Amino acid sequence: MEKILTRIHPVSDPETTYFLQVSWEKDLGSGFGVTLTDGQCAWTGTVSEAEISREAADMEMNREKYVEELEKALISGEESAGKYNFAIS
Repeated sequence: MEKILTRIHPVSDPETTYFLQVSWEKDLGSGFGVTLTDGQCAWTGTVSEAEISREAADMEMNREKYVEELEKALISGEESAGKYNFAIS
């Protein structure tokens, strides 16, 4: 299993630092797990392959392109810094 940990400062709460861990087996397109923490609380969840396909279809986006964008936003780290905004709700 591969994992990556990224520090984020969401636009909804720029004063707070969050850490986002994404873990996957083959690639993000086959589904992945997420853990988000602010250092005091942690939230976990999973995204299935079916959910990824459904979201790509809802956005009228080619599935492969959608997975590429997920990779850039969630696991590319420094090279994508400033290109994606996160909001915590």
